[in-house]
Amino acid sequence: DSLLYSEEHLWAAWTDDAVTIGLTDYAQHELGDTIFVELPALDESFARLDVFGTIEAVKQVAELFSPIGGVVLATNPRLAKEPELVNSDPYGEGWLVRLRPKSIAERDELLGTAEYREHTGD
Repeated sequence: DSLLYSEEHLWAAWTDDAVTIGLTDYAQHELGDTIFVELPALDESFARLDVFGTIEAVKQVAELFSPIGGVVLATNPRLAKEPELVNSDPYGEGWLVRLRPKSIAERDELLGTAEYREHTGD
């Protein structure tokens, strides 16, 4: 598994110049059926653990905390009309944002797969 995870239940997939971020399967299951996702505007800048959006589900509304600092390169346009993609395909079509990372060193603050499973008790 090449993904890294935050304790706030977001995954991060790193490429050379961007990081794709999404909600973990564990988190989407805990929240329930997603009915609305609010995401940031392009070019917005966030520090690690800043709130970059919200997700509204049947059970609750939750803030989304950026697992790394960065600048928004893209948001998932499909989520405006298909927020349920967060539930049905959290690691694929249900991705949330792509960021240009501010610091590659923040990658070391994230959890590997085994560490994340231990964190969730999964």
